[in-house]
Amino acid sequence: MLMEKLGMDKIEESKNRVQALRASRKDIKWPLLSEEEKHHLVHQYHPDYKKEAYGEIRIGPNRGEKTVLEVVKLLEGESSIASESISLSAARQVDVLIIGGGGAGATAALSVKEAGASVLMATKLRLGDSNTVMAEGGMQVAISPDDSPIQHFMDSLRGGHMENDRTLLKTLVESGPSVAKWLLDIGVLFDREEDGNLSLRPGGGSSRARLLRCKDYTGLELMRVLKDAVLDEEIEVLEFSPVVELLTDGEGICTGAILKNLDNNKYLTVQAKTVILSTGGMGRLHIQGFPTSNHYGATADGLPIAYRAGAALTLQDTFQYHPTGAVYPEAMAGILVTEAIRSVGAQLVNSNGERFVNEMETRDAVASAVIRECQEGRGVETSSGRRGVWLDMPLVDLLNGEGTLKDRFPNMDRQYSRYKIDISKDPVLVYPTLHYQNGGIKINVDGESTLKGLFVAGEASGGIHGRNRLMGNSLLDIIVYGKRAGRAASLRASETEFRKLTLRHLEEYQKEQKSAGVVPQIVSPILFPDYVNKD
Repeated sequence: MLMEKLGMDKIEESKNRVQALRASRKDIKWPLLSEEEKHHLVHQYHPDYKKEAYGEIRIGPNRGEKTVLEVVKLLEGESSIASESISLSAARQVDVLIIGGGGAGATAALSVKEAGASVLMATKLRLGDSNTVMAEGGMQVAISPDDSPIQHFMDSLRGGHMENDRTLLKTLVESGPSVAKWLLDIGVLFDREEDGNLSLRPGGGSSRARLLRCKDYTGLELMRVLKDAVLDEEIEVLEFSPVVELLTDGEGICTGAILKNLDNNKYLTVQAKTVILSTGGMGRLHIQGFPTSNHYGATADGLPIAYRAGAALTLQDTFQYHPTGAVYPEAMAGILVTEAIRSVGAQLVNSNGERFVNEMETRDAVASAVIRECQEGRGVETSSGRRGVWLDMPLVDLLNGEGTLKDRFPNMDRQYSRYKIDISKDPVLVYPTLHYQNGGIKINVDGESTLKGLFVAGEASGGIHGRNRLMGNSLLDIIVYGKRAGRAASLRASETEFRKLTLRHLEEYQKEQKSAGVVPQIVSPILFPDYVNKD
């Protein structure tokens, strides 16, 4: 109890220093890092460069390449139906099967419906339960007179360390204005200025203000409208029905999937002419022990089943750790504090009340700077042992006028006020939180993977964002590639007959495991994080 009090006293002392130095820091411009300085900072402190956290993939299309140990286990895992006797007679037939009920899946379903193909959605939880609803900051679209898709492309390429798939990226940024109009047409209420024009805000790593947003509920607003549209179109949705394995014809074409009904634990075999995977990210794997901003269902379900069926991955070794995840109070650990707050003046300061980075650097650079401060003893430790630095949010009101924080960021205000923290008066403690998988299943510009007939949209795919996604490009990604995958999968379905259903790819994968001496350590996909049975 005494130690806890001493710890709280130190936190209060540090907080007082932050408040005392606030006025002197307010108007100081902090320089951006040179490319050389950023390279050195990221390579020294970013978790992507922690060699001991990585291992070699021993089997499958990416054999010999590396990724984090948690994902190696997932890819080399055992299928949950390995010892099951499952009928491969189709219980359902559909032109396009969409697996995943977030923004990418809903957009794809609307696109399939518009194309006139039959569609069935299956989702692990409920329609809308996804990372989409967690997205706060906004969606990047080049629509202002001083901006262009070319500028958006260059910003994204620099942010991704020049390793983005340039064809995918070009398509993403060029499609921005048209998909923004589509979202407005179906009812998304983006923020507007007093003159009625769409309001645009800057984002980290961007040279222009191009963030469309709905206060700090942008993803939730998009999902609200998309969900209503899916229901209005009477698209059938199977909820609480995760995918456990894909089906192929035994000759390299995806032909359906096996779902599991969580209500009765029975399996459902669905035959489809094409399949779209939109199963989202992997934050709930808690890579390298990081907390996460991700939805409870973000366990990378699409990766192992696509990989076992023969789909190649790309950039599977890189992840985004958002610089400002909440550290205190403990119940909020990992929850995102939106980057948009930094774009209007909130500063990052260490335990001494000193600023240490330009807050509008790319996310990987800012996260690395925060980790550096903590590793070198300038962080603040909470009573539960978490470390972080201060995000001085009251500066937003000082710079933009009283009431700005509560008006523009009602979600943040609501979340902290539950714990009697007034973000207009007090700084809050933050530390990087696992936020996004930069890589994933390799796709072409129509969203098709290297496994014919299997399309992928959203965070489960890889290549668009290089080694570091620019803020606001994920919401654009799910809409652009959700629509493209939906259209392409529908067209393919119109040219294709139903093909046979087999698990031959799984048998071949098991032979490869045995031949390589791989003993599966887990069952994958894991479907739900295990927060109980820990050592």
